[in-house]
Amino acid sequence: MPQIDQIASIYASQLFWLVVVFGLILIGSYLMLPKIQGTVEQRDARISGDLAAAERAHAEADAADAAYQTKLNSSRNEAQVAAAKAKAEAAAASEKEIKAADAAIAAKVAAAETQLQAQQGAALAEIENVAVDAVQEIVAKVAGLRVDQQDAAMAVKTALAA
Repeated sequence: MPQIDQIASIYASQLFWLVVVFGLILIGSYLMLPKIQGTVEQRDARISGDLAAAERAHAEADAADAAYQTKLNSSRNEAQVAAAKAKAEAAAASEKEIKAADAAIAAKVAAAETQLQAQQGAALAEIENVAVDAVQEIVAKVAGLRVDQQDAAMAVKTALAA
């Protein structure tokens, strides 16, 4: 095969160029390595700085949240105290109004009871007068006798008392 026969004649030149190329790559890598390392170190420093900034921001956010929660709890407590105070004041005011209304109602009831008793007394007196007249008329018609008004009144009173 002609390809295999050519290897011996071109082997040295290929080896030479292989060494030259790898040498250039090695020299290039030695020249480029500090730049690459510098870039990697800058990147690592930037990442570390960003992580530190993120940690600081996280700590600040936690502190702000804690302050917010403290203020929120304080505001809730103040609102509860204000609500309890308003509730107590409203209860006291309504209790005062209820007592005043109860007193007014009691006065009206007492006045109505005295008026009712007076009307009841007047009605009983009227009933007695009517009964006395009725007794006198009944005795006059049934027995044909005339009964004195005082005697008729006494008889009606004893009959009503029983």
